[in-house]
Amino acid sequence: MDVQLKRGLLNICVLAAIKNKDSYGYQIIKDMKPYVEISESTLYPILRRLETAQMLTVNKVEYNGRLRKYYHITQQGLNRIEDFKNEWHEIVSIYRFIIKEENDDE
Repeated sequence: MDVQLKRGLLNICVLAAIKNKDSYGYQIIKDMKPYVEISESTLYPILRRLETAQMLTVNKVEYNGRLRKYYHITQQGLNRIEDFKNEWHEIVSIYRFIIKEENDDE
């Protein structure tokens, strides 16, 4: 898959994973696992980019004697998910065009 396309999709997936409740890295990976594989080395740079873009905030909480970072989606992050849902129609249209070309060859 195209790296840029995959990066954009993973950004949305991470936002969706924390849309309904704050979460931490390992839990985000577990929540996404049934849908998409993501490693820690991929997740944490995404989380940093989303924080820099003000799509999420970080709150550190002590858990079993260690600090755990909980990620919270911001209004900008929620807006990005909604924008993606609107953009998805265009992506599906492009996909249908590509499939149509393949079906026409048969």
